[in-house]
Amino acid sequence: MNDVAATAGVALKTVSRVVNDEPGVNAATAARVRQAIELLGYRRNDGARVLRRGRTASIGLVIEDVADPFYSGLSRAVEDIALRNGCLVLSGSSGEDPQRERELVLAFCARRVDGLVIVPAGSDHAYLTPELNAGIRAVFADRPTGPGLDVDTVLCDNIGGARTGVAHLIAHGHRRIGYLGDSAAIFTAGERLQGYREALEDADLPYDESLVTMGPPEHDRLHADLQALLALQDPPTALFTGNGRTTVATLRALATLSPGFAGDQIALVGFDDFELADLLTPAITVIAQDPARLGRTAAELLFRRLAGESGPAERVQIPTRLIPRGSGELPPRG
Repeated sequence: MNDVAATAGVALKTVSRVVNDEPGVNAATAARVRQAIELLGYRRNDGARVLRRGRTASIGLVIEDVADPFYSGLSRAVEDIALRNGCLVLSGSSGEDPQRERELVLAFCARRVDGLVIVPAGSDHAYLTPELNAGIRAVFADRPTGPGLDVDTVLCDNIGGARTGVAHLIAHGHRRIGYLGDSAAIFTAGERLQGYREALEDADLPYDESLVTMGPPEHDRLHADLQALLALQDPPTALFTGNGRTTVATLRALATLSPGFAGDQIALVGFDDFELADLLTPAITVIAQDPARLGRTAAELLFRRLAGESGPAERVQIPTRLIPRGSGELPPRG
């Protein structure tokens, strides 16, 4: 910075004001300083600047699985907001393991991140209390924290989205609708099951446990569950799948169990959109979330807190939307 001041023929304080976009420098002088900066290749030392303010210009992001397109979209949005605020993002995947989530969070805290965006794998977050008391800011995304923590939370409308998807199938004449959900312990899976049940109740249809299966979105599990569903004396005429990976695995299983699926044998609505869903035959009707908006909202909340915004913890709900494409509009067969 001293070299810039000498080259531009100005005081060191003037260079500092120009670099930090502070007022009080006339246009001609500011132009001369910027010309000197460009000539010398000067770069502001953001690390030193934020450390003087007691910040490290970094945040931690813990998600379930970076390979999941939903979380990839969320992560990119968090990164975009962080970059806009001059911060780097340290990220890791919990793999739905509460212990791994805890280890990642505490590792980020040990590296003095300014804040955290957490997609929780567990429900007990008492371990985070000392970090929050020490000044770390945290926002929970996609799933809420367990009891005892009062932090900002950003969720999708899981219940309302599932209710809309199942009601859409009911409106097209279906009365026997199978639900293929993720593991029951996962918050979003439970919420979507509740939405499924509420849609049935709204239509005065009974809830039949034999039509509901829950577990990891793996091909073998879904193949066996679908085989059992289709073998029922009164099988489902439609399916509602609980997330994008479950939808894709269900389509693969149906292709082996019922090769005529592409010929319109069973209706299907999936929770989550996914790549190429609109190019299948029939194209897949979905309840679309907005992972980018979810991540963006969580990151913006975090940076507002880091900027000093106080007040009670917020709970923000992001809406979903139905995208009819064909598979969810098929009438019952038989």
